[in-house]
Amino acid sequence: MEQKYTSFSDFYPYYLSEHANSTCRLLHFIGSWLVLILIAFALITNQLLFLWLIPVIGYGFAWVGHFFYERNKPATFQYPLYSFMGDWLMFKDILTGKVSLQN
Repeated sequence: MEQKYTSFSDFYPYYLSEHANSTCRLLHFIGSWLVLILIAFALITNQLLFLWLIPVIGYGFAWVGHFFYERNKPATFQYPLYSFMGDWLMFKDILTGKVSLQN
């Protein structure tokens, strides 16, 4: 039986285990950076129409990592909020060196 997570602190170790492949983590990291760049560009240039690309870029990079490298189903499908939070915490953890982009 699959475990049901009721707190983010319990979910995050599972989230990290679903990102064991370094290419998957790298694709998440690149997608997150591109999302931040896109948001900044849209706001600075007042071209807010570009904001519709956020989920395409963010999830596009992440899902390529999951389907082709990690070979698992993204946690987004079962835990959308926790997964979103995990994406950004992992991004921060990569920036601070807590999570490596290498295996």
